[in-house]
Order: sequence, then C-alpha cells, then structure tokens
Amino acid sequence: MSMMIRDVPKSERPRERLVRDGPQALSNQELIALLLGSGTKSESVLQLAARVIQHFDGLKLLKDASIKELMDIRGIGEAKAVQLRAALELGKRIQQFPAEDRYVIRSPEDVSHYMMDEMRHLNQEHFIVLYLNTKNQIIHKKTIFIGSLNASICHPREIYKEAFRYSAASIVCLHNHPSGDPAPSQEDIDVTKRLTESGKMLGIELLDHVIIGDQRFCSLKEKGYV
Repeated sequence: MSMMIRDVPKSERPRERLVRDGPQALSNQELIALLLGSGTKSESVLQLAARVIQHFDGLKLLKDASIKELMDIRGIGEAKAVQLRAALELGKRIQQFPAEDRYVIRSPEDVSHYMMDEMRHLNQEHFIVLYLNTKNQIIHKKTIFIGSLNASICHPREIYKEAFRYSAASIVCLHNHPSGDPAPSQEDIDVTKRLTESGKMLGIELLDHVIIGDQRFCSLKEKGYV
C-alpha cells in the first residue's frame, strides 16, 4: 500500500516545513504538492507531484504547460490544472520584471535615501547588506544580524555566502547607530577593513559601509576605510 501524506509525521509535511524552514528548504516535488493540495484515492499528493515532474521531464517543460497538457495527467482535473498554471504564470511574470524597477546605487547618498527611513528609528543596531549586480542595481537585501557590531559576530562568511547565492557583483554594508550619531567607532573601522580584504580575495567588491544615524549618515569609503 502506498504511503499517504497523512502517514508522514506532521512536522515533516511540506506545509509545516515551509512555515518552519522557508520555501527554499522544499524540493520541487514538495512545492508542486502544495499547489496541488491533494492527491487521489490511490496515491498521495507527493506521488502525484512526482508524476507531474516526470511527465514534463522537469520544471523546464512544466513552466510552459497548458491547461490541457496538465489535465492529460491522471489525477489532475481542471481545478488543479488551473492552480498550477496560475502559479507558473506568476513565477514567469516575477522573472520578467524590468531591470529599471531596481534601485541603483551610485553614491552614499543613494544608500542613505534607500535605507534612512527604515533604519533611523531602530532601537538596536541592525547590520544590513545590499547585494548589487554589475549595473549597481539592488538585487537582494538581507539583515545579517541584530546587536552591537562585533568583528567576531560580523563574519565575512555569512555576508559573502549570500553574495554567491544571488550572483552579486558587489555589496554595500550598512548599520545604524541608535544614538543618532553616525560617527564610526574603531570596531566599525576594523570590521570594514576585514570585509574589504575578504571581498578582494573573493572577487566581490565592498563598495561602501554606510552608518545610518538620525537623518545623518557616514560613508566609510569617503573616510578612506574602504
């Protein structure tokens, strides 16, 4: 007898894992299973999802599948086909966002304009990294850690790991000073030098490290530390 989704421990079911670990933790089969919602009397939704992938020889052909082609698969009715088709179309449209919609970083002022309102009133220090493509457009933003800046906590590995994941050409680091005074501390300078050196070795340039105060900012590049 085939194993049904109810036989899988609740904590390991796709829905629970997505909530707990994020969508990136799920396989293609599990993501499709979530879109399908349910299987058939004879097989689980995971088994049905596996057949969908097998039928289209992977995601490349599935992304262009028509409603009729989806309904040709046993266990896929119109409702399931429409759900899949809608999700695939949404993914395609997201991929087609014009590059012009991305914010471009040309100067420390651009960094400040982009992040000032978000960071100026934070009660704790937040260390945030902007990941840029070859045109200096922001392709990803991530809060690396929250708390006082410390060289042992602010490890280049965590910062540049994301850069490789998103194929970033360069990065801009930021953190805020809750006091409102953006003047850099010695720790800020030491961290900046360490990140600059790591970036040179990895071929991913640290363009700047900007400290955000209350309607004021400090560029460590302009200060000569990058």
